[in-house]
Order: sequence, then C-alpha cells, then structure tokens
Amino acid sequence: MSAELNSAYQAELNGYKVARALGGEATAWRHLERAHILGQLRMGLHLDSHMKMLGYAIHLRQPKEVLGQLVRLLLAPLGNATGRLPWGNNGRSHISAFVEMEIPDDLKPIIAAARR
Repeated sequence: MSAELNSAYQAELNGYKVARALGGEATAWRHLERAHILGQLRMGLHLDSHMKMLGYAIHLRQPKEVLGQLVRLLLAPLGNATGRLPWGNNGRSHISAFVEMEIPDDLKPIIAAARR
C-alpha cells in the first residue's frame, strides 16, 4: 500500500475522531466521506471506511444511513474485485452507490500516486 495513501486515510480518520468528540457532525461526516474516497483504492480501506460510517450512523441513530451502509458493505467487495467502482463517490446513503463524483482537488495527487 502506498504510504502516502495510508497516511492521508489515517489523517481523515483522525479528523473524524476529533470532529466527533467535539460534536461536529457535518465535519465528522466530511472526514469520513474523504476517507471513503481514498479508501476506494484498497478493498480493506474501502470496507473500513464503510464500517466507520456504519458505526457513526448507529451512534447518531440514523436508520436510513445505517441501511445504506449495510448495503454498501455488501457491494464494496464486488466493486473492488471487478474494478467497477464509482470513483469519487462519497459513500453516503443519500447518494446513489453507483454515481461517480468529482474527486476533491487535494486528494487527486494522492490517488494518482496510489494508482501507479
């Protein structure tokens, strides 16, 4: 695994933990979404990002998000195995699991390096 990818992924998870501890729900989700975008490159990270999203949705008592994350946990391995992932998708339940999204500019070089 690319050290830069792993470091960026961990930084997003750290940002999530800080935001969650401070009660910053929108910021916490943003960090989880960014972790998901990075995590799509490696099945283990991809599944981990959805597990973190599932745990946060349970914590917040958001049944729609919980269901969405359970579905994504089933779909993610197939997407990674076939290479048919919606790149840039933020992984949340209010966005279709099949829609590609724009990758944030600051994540593009990390993703490009990890793909090499």
